Amino acid sequence: MVVLNKPSEKRMMNSRKIAIVTGAGSGVGRAAAVALCEAGYGVVLAGRNLDALQQTAELAGTRERMFCLPTDVTAEGPVESLFQEVVRKFGRLDLLFNNAGTGAPAVEISELTLTQWQAVVDVNLTGAFLCAREAFRVMKNQDPCGGRIINNGSISATSPRPNSAPYTSTKHAITGLTKSLALDGRPYGIACGQIDIGNADTRMAEKVKAGAPQANGAISTEPIIDVRLVAESVVHMANLPLDANILTMTIMATKMPFVGRG
Repeated sequence: MVVLNKPSEKRMMNSRKIAIVTGAGSGVGRAAAVALCEAGYGVVLAGRNLDALQQTAELAGTRERMFCLPTDVTAEGPVESLFQEVVRKFGRLDLLFNNAGTGAPAVEISELTLTQWQAVVDVNLTGAFLCAREAFRVMKNQDPCGGRIINNGSISATSPRPNSAPYTSTKHAITGLTKSLALDGRPYGIACGQIDIGNADTRMAEKVKAGAPQANGAISTEPIIDVRLVAESVVHMANLPLDANILTMTIMATKMPFVGRG
């Protein structure tokens, strides 16, 4: 973890917008964290693996604006500590990118275990709730009040892939969470939106390169987009003034089998 010791460093960070990115050790979270840093944000990297978070900070090339706070988003205490530490160091929070996510084995639901189901719910839904709750607590009470939450929804928030009940269910639920937060945040100047991503080039998308099951039973490779395009979209959403909000954005490979899926 990077600690701010010099008063000059603290003053420098207080002049910047502060963002928390969960799941920042890889994939979309890593790309978004780097892009936010390049856009001038001070970025707090949250995730379970400290080494992976430090690798993200190295990629940014500006470690003085990256801060690693290992956090398990499924656990209430560590999430509370994450946000308390951000407030202690920086005095406020401007953006939460609620990105941490996981999936279950692509098996028929009759073969899915409760443990596999619960693991996905704990990260994708409960983790998003816990982080959003803490962000609300900070944003509604800071001066000036307000801030922005961006939830990573996935196009599975709209349409499932075969044998994806845990992931699809949680991502549908994220849409409900996004809309509730967008409504409940109005009195406090808290905007909430959702980015639904299709086939960004990350480790999670490796299977679609090799061939992914389709709704008709076929196995087909699918187009992929550069994850940097997703990161730039997150920055665009983040940089809007708080009186404007992108409630939902879908960014996807143009020719992927999504529109008309099934």
